[in-house]
Amino acid sequence: MKVVFMGTPDFAEVTLNKLYDNEASGIDVQAVFTQPDKPKGRGYKLIPPPVKVLAQQHGTPVYQPESLKKDAEEYMKVLRDLAPDVIVVAAYGKILPKEVLELPKYGCVNVHASLLPEYRGAAPIQRAIYDGKTETGITIMQMGEGLDTGDILRQESTAIGENETSAELFDRLALIGAELLVRTLGELAGGSITPIVQDEDKATYAEKITKEMSAIDFTQPVMRIHKQICALSDSPCACCYLDGKRIKVYHSEIVSASKPQAAPGEFVGKKTFDVACSDGVIRFAEIQAEGGKRMADKAYLNGKPVKVGTLLTSAPDK
Repeated sequence: MKVVFMGTPDFAEVTLNKLYDNEASGIDVQAVFTQPDKPKGRGYKLIPPPVKVLAQQHGTPVYQPESLKKDAEEYMKVLRDLAPDVIVVAAYGKILPKEVLELPKYGCVNVHASLLPEYRGAAPIQRAIYDGKTETGITIMQMGEGLDTGDILRQESTAIGENETSAELFDRLALIGAELLVRTLGELAGGSITPIVQDEDKATYAEKITKEMSAIDFTQPVMRIHKQICALSDSPCACCYLDGKRIKVYHSEIVSASKPQAAPGEFVGKKTFDVACSDGVIRFAEIQAEGGKRMADKAYLNGKPVKVGTLLTSAPDK
């Protein structure tokens, strides 16, 4: 099966790597489309996407259009010359024109990190955790012109761990998706798949995560705060303020689900970073103080003890 791959970040890299691993079984990665290199760091050095690096290691031609619509004539010629059987898309980050969607024999197949029609859109992993879902999964779908509205080819579900962060779930779903994709491509080629139309009445949308979601409000329920922290780790990261200085929280645990004697936001720990919420106590297991390094809470408290009763706030001016 001749494959053109379109993707950009680490999630897509895992998928592409699985395609390379299955070249012996008939998968031929002809070309890779990914987003342009972007400046990062203090020196604004151009950094290539992970997918580009992997493709170059395998000697695969790489294309980095600013827009498939704007440069349609140039890149449609490339695609027509390649004549792929299927275009595989995983976290590409760009809209595919109708001409691209209709070009391959088996169409364009997308690896989406949710159980569609739930969580269509940009941030399905983070939103599932943020909303307190206990289950999510991968959908391999036939792409259409709408936002994640195409027919479902295959799905696989997985439980979300109580303390699992979006970064951890991201890694697990990338592996699940890569495996499921390869199986689905084999079934497509064999004609053994019956696409399933999505139920529009059950559709939900996973809007982008914003920095405005980061502030921890200790008057909220402890589970709500815990899931906020899990969802926003590692970026943009949930945060609060101690003595006017920002504390980023990467990992948390629920210590108690019983209403504490302390007021919301009061530090109640001794050797661990425990904070009272409206209906329980949460532990900040891994934090980063403003100007400091990311570390375990016990390590932080060894160097900078916090008095019981100290109030943490959601903003520096409270």
